[in-house]
Amino acid sequence: MIRARITGTGSALPEKVLTNLDLERMVDTTDQWIVERTGIRERRIAAEGEYTSTFASAAALRALSAAGVAADEIDLIVIGTVTPDYPFPSTACLVQQIIGATKANCFDVSAACPGFLFALATAEKFISHGGVKKALVIGADVLSRIVDWSDRNTCLLFGDGAGAVVLEAVEGENGILSTHQHTDGNHWELLYQKGCGSRNPATQQNLDHRLLYVTMQGNEVFKFAVRAMAEVAREALAANGLATSDISLFIPHQANLRIIEAVGKRLCLGSDRVFVNVEHYGNTSSASIPIALDEASRAGRIKEGDYVLLDAFGAGLTWAAVLLRW
Repeated sequence: MIRARITGTGSALPEKVLTNLDLERMVDTTDQWIVERTGIRERRIAAEGEYTSTFASAAALRALSAAGVAADEIDLIVIGTVTPDYPFPSTACLVQQIIGATKANCFDVSAACPGFLFALATAEKFISHGGVKKALVIGADVLSRIVDWSDRNTCLLFGDGAGAVVLEAVEGENGILSTHQHTDGNHWELLYQKGCGSRNPATQQNLDHRLLYVTMQGNEVFKFAVRAMAEVAREALAANGLATSDISLFIPHQANLRIIEAVGKRLCLGSDRVFVNVEHYGNTSSASIPIALDEASRAGRIKEGDYVLLDAFGAGLTWAAVLLRW
């Protein structure tokens, strides 16, 4: 049986570190308040001259190196992002040019924080249907460019970065076992960026009204996230006849430590099987899962044959899970 298997991972983060103590000097907050409510202690922030494509390309090259695959062998590049370099062309096109993936078809997927999982599911379908042999799937966001740094309800949550995987068509039992995606557009106003699309174009008046920034109803998003992530995780397990006891490592979206802990509790997963790095990077949106996956892989937290469950939620509202055998 042909499966899409991850053969290499990579990640890239800005050098600049913004700590909670730094934020104490910017907004009315404290390190203790942030840690107690989110588990975040620091995040990475892109410097001037660094863009989503900057980190996406660097992560892609590291994943290619890990897989032993040349850029010109890649057939497809799919990037999950809500902060593309430009409205068009896609950031995937820019990455293609930067890394020299000359024969790859390229496009972006906009699904907010589960964007990497939506992109992974898309690439998996191309591979399973025989049209693609090798793909690059990337999650990348530079959320610091759309955050209101005077709003303590949002600015302390987000960071920048990218993660990438190489997917290859292989025979056998290891690889992506199933993908599960859901959307409920009835609640889009819980988490969104109001400008600057066709509803609120980039006029001077709109820019003055700060429409570029993230708007979020945090309490409602929290409740939705815990419920949706637990449900889609169980859906993935049931689809493959597995129990939570079969999972070697659960890699959830790194949005908030309290969400991660609540989902782990609902799934009866001990902390030793839940990967957490939110304290270092904050919420990097679509980049959070591939960054975590790269760190887990390089740290030896995953071995061949392990069942790994990826799980995320985000604006849309969207939520998704991918179950794979390493």
